[in-house]
Amino acid sequence: MKAILMTALGDPDVLQLQQVPEPQISQPTELLVRLVAAGVNPIDTKIRTRGTFYPDQMPAILGCDGAGIVEAVGAAVTKFEKGDEVYFCQGGLGKKGTGNYAEFAVVDERFIARKPANLSFSEAAAAPLVLITAWEALYDRARLQAGQKVLIHAGTGGVGHVAIQLAKLRGAEVCTTVSSPDKERLARQLGADLPILYRQTDWVKAALDWTEGEGVDIAFDTVGGKTFFESFPAVRVYGDIVSILEPDSNQGNFKVARSRNQRLSFELMLTPMLHNLVSPLEYQASILEQCATWMDEGKLTIHLAQTFPLEETAAAHRALELGSTTGKLAIEL
Repeated sequence: MKAILMTALGDPDVLQLQQVPEPQISQPTELLVRLVAAGVNPIDTKIRTRGTFYPDQMPAILGCDGAGIVEAVGAAVTKFEKGDEVYFCQGGLGKKGTGNYAEFAVVDERFIARKPANLSFSEAAAAPLVLITAWEALYDRARLQAGQKVLIHAGTGGVGHVAIQLAKLRGAEVCTTVSSPDKERLARQLGADLPILYRQTDWVKAALDWTEGEGVDIAFDTVGGKTFFESFPAVRVYGDIVSILEPDSNQGNFKVARSRNQRLSFELMLTPMLHNLVSPLEYQASILEQCATWMDEGKLTIHLAQTFPLEETAAAHRALELGSTTGKLAIEL
C-alpha cells in the first residue's frame, strides 16, 4: 500500500511517500479499514520534530485520526461489517503497524465509531482527536454545567472550534479569544456569545467585564505559554483552568491561581493509547458515537479549512506549523 513514512526527525521533508506492506488483522476483534482520509494534528508535527513514542520502531507512519470503510473484520467482531463507514483516533504515535497516513489501517472495533452520515470522509477524519480533547477537557476535567461561563482560548482553532460547540450543547455561555474579524465572525457562527479580539483588546478585562468582575467559571487553554498563566485572574475564585499544554515556568507562576484557590487540570487524550488502557479507549469511542449523533442532527460541525492529497502530506505539515490555521486540515487518499 502507499503510505507516508517518517524516515527521520526533522522538517516536513522527512515525510516520504513509499510502498509498504498492508497491515494485517492479528486479533479477533480487529477491523481492516480502507482509509479515505486522515486528520492532521499538532501532535503529528511535534512527533516529526521531537521523535516518536517508540523510537526503536522507526521508520513510522504518523496520523492519529482516520476515516474510511471497513474492508475486513476479525472473527470476533460483532459491531461492524464490511462496507461500514467509520472514524476513529488510533495509532500514529510511532508504533509499528499503526498510523493513518496510509491506504489501510487495522483498528480494534472497541475503539472505533460509525462515521457521521452528514460529514464527508475528510471532515470526519479531521474530527476525532479534537472532539475527544474538548469533551474530556470541558465535561470531564472541568465538570462543565449548564449556566456556567467559559473562556475558550483560540476559539477558531482545531480544538477551540469544537470546544465552543460542546460548551453550548451543555448549556454554557462562551467567550473566546480570536485574532481577526473573520475569526470573530466564525466564532459567532459556532455559538460564541463574546468573541474577543485579543490583539486589540485586553482579554482579561473583557472576560471580567462580561462576568461583572467575578471571572469565568472555566478557562480552557489551548495556546499555552504565558496565556496559561494570564488566564488565572480571568477565572473566578474556586474556578477551573484546563490546559492541553505543559506549563512553562519561565512564562509565569501560580501565585494568582493559588490565592484564588483554583483547580488546575491537564488534558491529554492520548493517555489511554500510550498506556494501553482499554476502558478509557472504549469511553473515547463512545464520545465519538455521541458526537456523530449530534453531527447528524445538525448540532455540531467540523470546520475543515483545507485538504491535501497523500503525496503532499509535507505541505499539510508546513501549513499547520504556520500557526494561523482556522479549523482543521485533512489528507485525502
